[in-house]
Amino acid sequence: MKNIEINLNHVRAQIAEAALACERDPDSILLLAVSKRKPSSDIRCAWQLGQRDFGENYLQEAQQKMQELEDLDITWHFIGAIQSNKTRNIAEAFDWAHCIDRVKIARRLSDQRPSNLPPLNVCIQVNIDHESSKAGIDLGELPELAQAIYQLPGIRLRGLMTIPAPRETFAEQRASFAQLAAAMSELQRQGISCDTLSMGMTHDMEAAIFEGSTLVRIGTAIFGERD
Repeated sequence: MKNIEINLNHVRAQIAEAALACERDPDSILLLAVSKRKPSSDIRCAWQLGQRDFGENYLQEAQQKMQELEDLDITWHFIGAIQSNKTRNIAEAFDWAHCIDRVKIARRLSDQRPSNLPPLNVCIQVNIDHESSKAGIDLGELPELAQAIYQLPGIRLRGLMTIPAPRETFAEQRASFAQLAAAMSELQRQGISCDTLSMGMTHDMEAAIFEGSTLVRIGTAIFGERD
């Protein structure tokens, strides 16, 4: 627990420092602890230290953790690729889904969201650097997909998510994130109400915050290296 406490405090301090450096309120940036391939005991430890939002990539692993941690008030984010045969379980169990890149998946999530739950918060994944190894849509496809998702009653379009290609310099990192921030501003101008930029991980968190990130996804820096 001691290592997680030290790490979590360090990450929180980094977020605050970056926010203040660009004259932003640190409280405007949500820390999402990426807990994939880490035991439930680590999540429980971080929760006891005040962390409430956790991100999981693998459905079966996440379901096991949810059972083991059902006594805790956790906001669960699904941050992995979503296949059609997994939409029902994601719609029923999660609070957020970050990697929407097809209207088919969005419709299934909307249709399968239980009526007794609030709409599922979703982000559209944008492949900002056109990498063949990564999921996500091109920026040119964004307006049409956003308009389609915005109409679905069982989900709520919160914003955009990206994982840019690794960059050598701070300025290059910022340039990638700036494209996503501009894209969300354009959606807002078109009347699509969204408020979330899910961007920035351990190696590029500061650049993401400078470009308006409202949610950073941090795993290794909190929980240590994965097996």
